[in-house]
Amino acid sequence: MKIRLRTDLSPKSLSQPFSHYVLMVKSTKTVLYERIARATADAFREAVIRLPPDVKRAIGCAAASEKNPVARGEFNNIIRNIEEAERLRVPLCQDTGVPVVYLTVPPDVPLTTDLYDAVAEGVRRATSEVPLRPNVVDALTRHNWNDNTGAGMPAIHVKPGEKLTVTLLPKGAGAENVSRITMLLPSQKDGIEKFVVETMLLAEGRPCPPVVLGVGIGGTFDGAAALAKEALLLPIDTMTAFEQQLCDAVNRLGIGPMGLGGDTTALAVKVNVAACHTASLPVAVNVQCWACRRATVEVQR
Repeated sequence: MKIRLRTDLSPKSLSQPFSHYVLMVKSTKTVLYERIARATADAFREAVIRLPPDVKRAIGCAAASEKNPVARGEFNNIIRNIEEAERLRVPLCQDTGVPVVYLTVPPDVPLTTDLYDAVAEGVRRATSEVPLRPNVVDALTRHNWNDNTGAGMPAIHVKPGEKLTVTLLPKGAGAENVSRITMLLPSQKDGIEKFVVETMLLAEGRPCPPVVLGVGIGGTFDGAAALAKEALLLPIDTMTAFEQQLCDAVNRLGIGPMGLGGDTTALAVKVNVAACHTASLPVAVNVQCWACRRATVEVQR
């Protein structure tokens, strides 16, 4: 394809003044910025207030099959919590988490700092509008900016896609603090189940079970953790045979809802796998409480 530069353009050859075209470019940028910010705020609001249908189905099935009377009472509390949050349009939990954001970006949308800035602006809006608890602080000084943004926050992950979408995964500290990673040897493949079960055994009732466990296998040290967190975006009302095997092993612990005993310690285990070095086997477990919150909003352009 040949490109020919036009050298005959002058103010007289344009149908509008130069200022018109400059303003038009700025206006287009401003519109996209605003729409991404709005979509981010809306996704955050939806995520902290309303659970996805697959999560509610999984909770309902677990509640129906629970035999322990104390556990049944805890499931009743959880279901009532879900219903009241939707009715009152308030967050499901006082810990509204830190903003973990997944973007899908089509080829015609430039991947610039403006996109990241728009997502951060959406987080700030959600913090004041919903409102959200200001959880994000400086890691060392503990300074709080009171808007859930800061260095590296929101945590933004970008992938190519056909549509421009914003997915919010609010991540609370109770579950995040008991998440773990290990570097197994290739010969220790059978140790994956042991590590997953051990993670929940050490966590006990602190992550507000019944939990959802995202498991990342393979990749690199940091890649396994990313795989585990992204696994929490998958539907939890279906599992593969391997996922079911891991889930059954965790449930045999008997920790139960809120750590008070029962049949259901994990609602689901979801696994993401990537290739890895021949000499290593990274495994990460990202723990999520029963409120497996996530929401996706498409940015209209």
